[in-house]
Amino acid sequence: MSKTWFITGAGRGIGTEIAKAALAAGDNVVATGRNREQVKKAFEGLDSNLLVVELDVTNQAQAEAAVDTAVSRFGRIDVLVNNAGYGLLGLFEENDAGEIEEQFATNVFGLFHVTRAVLPVMRLQRSGRIFNLSSIGGMVGFAGASIYCSTKFAVEGFSESLAMEVSGFGIHVTLVEPGFFRTNFLDGSSVRYGAKAIEDYADASREIRTTYDGYSYQQAGDPAKLGAALIELASVDEPPLRYAAGSDAVQGIGTKLDSAHAELNKWRSLSISTDGNF
Repeated sequence: MSKTWFITGAGRGIGTEIAKAALAAGDNVVATGRNREQVKKAFEGLDSNLLVVELDVTNQAQAEAAVDTAVSRFGRIDVLVNNAGYGLLGLFEENDAGEIEEQFATNVFGLFHVTRAVLPVMRLQRSGRIFNLSSIGGMVGFAGASIYCSTKFAVEGFSESLAMEVSGFGIHVTLVEPGFFRTNFLDGSSVRYGAKAIEDYADASREIRTTYDGYSYQQAGDPAKLGAALIELASVDEPPLRYAAGSDAVQGIGTKLDSAHAELNKWRSLSISTDGNF
């Protein structure tokens, strides 16, 4: 039985490849993005079972309207992929309050808006899959990415909790934690850097930006293979809560978990000493 996918940020990168994989599998796809023409261009010649809808995820009303349009066309939504987002990089003090609020508006509150719009459909169906695009940066902090990582850590906490709230309705939530994938994430069309220059951070800031710039389009991850992996995960009876994508994600997250476990054990005595006697 074919599924209907609702994918945000489908006009480029990972979102495009997930949509193409779903179409290749014979599924219906609602491909959304802020620029409808850009999304349409990404799928030239792939019109069968495809609906392109304009959606700025920071706009709750647009999210609700896009979901209504999807249900009117296909009757249901089986898989939601919350992929829309971008990276705000640079050291924390280099990012002003407005830039930080915009990052959270897209990466966190935008994801909330779309999920809030889709959940009533899935509850009525008593079934659904939600893939929330987190990142290796949702489990591991990176210098020069404190704001971006904080949005992805927020997505992790939200998704883990949401999974418990909706499991009784046959809805599964999976966090997708990609490492570095070969998309435009690190080029000027997507990534943003803090606008403030602080002399104390000048050397560190320059080194971080040079490193990220040099890594752009050299990443190991293949977004088409990630798209294929999500097709597989959408069909398993018991999908994982967390799916680390890429060898760098597996290594980085594994190292973080080992370190966290070791630290927990090191301070166990002091930790449990705070229990009271009642």
